[in-house]
Amino acid sequence: MSTADKARTLTDLYLAPEILRVVNIWDVVSAKAIAALPETRALATAGHSIAASFGYSDGQIPRELMLDMVGRIAASVDLPVSADLDDGYGDAGETTRLAIGVGIVGANVEDRLKPFAESVAQVEAIVRAGEAEGISFALNARTDAIVRGGDKPLSDKLADAVERGRAYLDAGATAVFVPGILDADATRFLVDGIGAGRVSVIGLPGALTAAEYEALGVARISYGPLPQRVALTALQDTAADLYANGAIPAGTRALN
Repeated sequence: MSTADKARTLTDLYLAPEILRVVNIWDVVSAKAIAALPETRALATAGHSIAASFGYSDGQIPRELMLDMVGRIAASVDLPVSADLDDGYGDAGETTRLAIGVGIVGANVEDRLKPFAESVAQVEAIVRAGEAEGISFALNARTDAIVRGGDKPLSDKLADAVERGRAYLDAGATAVFVPGILDADATRFLVDGIGAGRVSVIGLPGALTAAEYEALGVARISYGPLPQRVALTALQDTAADLYANGAIPAGTRALN
């Protein structure tokens, strides 16, 4: 598929009745392992996981290093790849242009609760960058209304998320990502306020299942740094077993 075709495919996956399930990856070998599964329709990178792989805290990795890795991932598979581009690295439009140049066709970009007008302008810049490159860039515009909302009541945080989400969609975003542990009532409020098939969530421990979110009209579910944590837990547990005179588990697959 061409870059433009991948962008259209990713946009269609967001807008389809079925929830888009993406298991976040962080390097080429993890991307290939997930892409090999027949259920995989698209890939999404985890910025936290990529940063950790290079020894950086979440959000602190240099843009050029992040773009190099997501470009390697995009080149390694024939699937649409959406990248976690943190907060746009100070110039979300230019970052989007550079990301498209390495094969990325969608992204999460955080608002970090910057002033409302500035956040909307950031979305507009990303959308314009996609249009200038001739693709329908699938922006999963992230609002941190819940995770950065401080001590405000949850009802106020949800209302803020809806206000920002509607504005981001009006500015051309494909979907609105609202991270946080969302129960059924909170999810209904977001879907009612932002729109069915327009809300994106993260599958955290204690959250609903993908099927439950799908029934509530959610567009996409991703898992952030959790898949890498699961992989690292398995690695550390295997190492502890080997130190205790264990053996590599039978049935281990040669995925690298």
